[in-house]
Amino acid sequence: MIQSNEAGWNFNNSYARLPDPFFEKVEPDPVIEPELVLFNKSLAESLGLDSKKLESREGADVFAGNEIPEGAFPIAQAYAGHQFGNFTMLGDGRAVLLGEQMTPSGERFDIQLKGSGRTPFSRGGDGRATLGPMLREYIISESIHALGIPTNRSLAVVTTGESVLRENELPGAVLTRVAPSHLRIGTFEYAAQWGGEEAIKTLADYAIKRHYPELQEKEDRYVKLFEEVIDRQAALIAKWQLVGFIHGVMNTDNMTISGETIDYGPCAFMNEYNPATVFSSIDVQGRYAYQNQPPIGQWNLARFGETLLPLFHENQEQAVELAQNAHSKYEELYRSHWLEGMRKKLGFQNEAAQDEPLIDDLLSIMKKHEADFTNTFRALSMDKPEDTPMNDTPEFKNWYNQWQARLDRQEALKTSSYERMKQSNPAVIPRNHLVEGALEAAVKDRDYSVMERLLEVLAEPYAYSSKHEEYTKLPPACDRPYRTFCGT
Repeated sequence: MIQSNEAGWNFNNSYARLPDPFFEKVEPDPVIEPELVLFNKSLAESLGLDSKKLESREGADVFAGNEIPEGAFPIAQAYAGHQFGNFTMLGDGRAVLLGEQMTPSGERFDIQLKGSGRTPFSRGGDGRATLGPMLREYIISESIHALGIPTNRSLAVVTTGESVLRENELPGAVLTRVAPSHLRIGTFEYAAQWGGEEAIKTLADYAIKRHYPELQEKEDRYVKLFEEVIDRQAALIAKWQLVGFIHGVMNTDNMTISGETIDYGPCAFMNEYNPATVFSSIDVQGRYAYQNQPPIGQWNLARFGETLLPLFHENQEQAVELAQNAHSKYEELYRSHWLEGMRKKLGFQNEAAQDEPLIDDLLSIMKKHEADFTNTFRALSMDKPEDTPMNDTPEFKNWYNQWQARLDRQEALKTSSYERMKQSNPAVIPRNHLVEGALEAAVKDRDYSVMERLLEVLAEPYAYSSKHEEYTKLPPACDRPYRTFCGT
């Protein structure tokens, strides 16, 4: 066991003090030969951890689950969820929550091992993870963080020295995730289905105390909780849309109460702008396509509201009315967050009536000409319309003239508008072909240099640096659509 004062571990495990039905005590399954292959030094230091100590063999043992730090209390969390619209019992089937790390600034973060072996919720699975998907989650989650989008983060990846059987034998790995919490809509669905009103109240009070302490003394705190979660999710999904991120599996068990991106399974970033884009191999109906993410968020939040009804009012009709009133604000909140972001992407520093038609016209032109989402806004930020495939078309020239006229009507100088755009439009994203190239080098050849260079670039997506130019290039044309997989 590593002593807390040796590595900086400072656990205070509030979730484990909830009643037993919300979790199962479980120990990670030891692995044969853990080796640390990725380690997030800056994140470790922000958590109050000793990065030098954790880069040792002892650190690899902790991140593999072979050693439990002092003060940790490993558990698997119980939750349910609507998966592709169908309700089912779930729980952490291949993840173990080591505990909650208290940082030097007093913040609380879950430290979770993903791929650490079977739990009571494994449902026949082996509880293990393979190297490729764990590295992929590390890349995408850290990129999402650098883009300024709320997310769980990745602290470390270790290989296990063991093979995991999927379609083929693949190298095993464990990912250490860091999150403000893992409270999900599905956690509340579990409480409502198997615990009743008392369990719902216990969980809601815990969520308020942990994430919304300003609500604790309010008489209508449970309605306010619902409203706060609605706003955070509306803001989160708007941020996804603004960078072309497609989550891929927006089940209710993958939506947090605190409003962060979680569960990087079959996610990816869109290249050419097409609202119907879907990457996940299992999403054959396109339920979680890019254009469906905002309404799916609203659908999921309705399921959350249903679990809270007994807390809203003792009269069911009045409880439903309160829930509907709160839920009805989602569309306006989402649109407001999205419009605010789009105005920044186009350099608008005030609001004008013609903004929405101008934004919609640009997106329509981009779709028609299969323009790359990221590179189009990058070109506009650099005032290089010639770098877009639409530049020679009459419709784009007309749009560009309208856009320039809109910028001219602002009091601010155009130079400040372009700077505003560069702060809102990433020059680089984790392009799917770049991610796949990094994963192939790491998994097949144990060459992590490709990934390290990619991570270095993605850490500064708004830098507009000349050294990043090669990472803005589009992949070679391919007849086959890009597909992602959940990795389970």
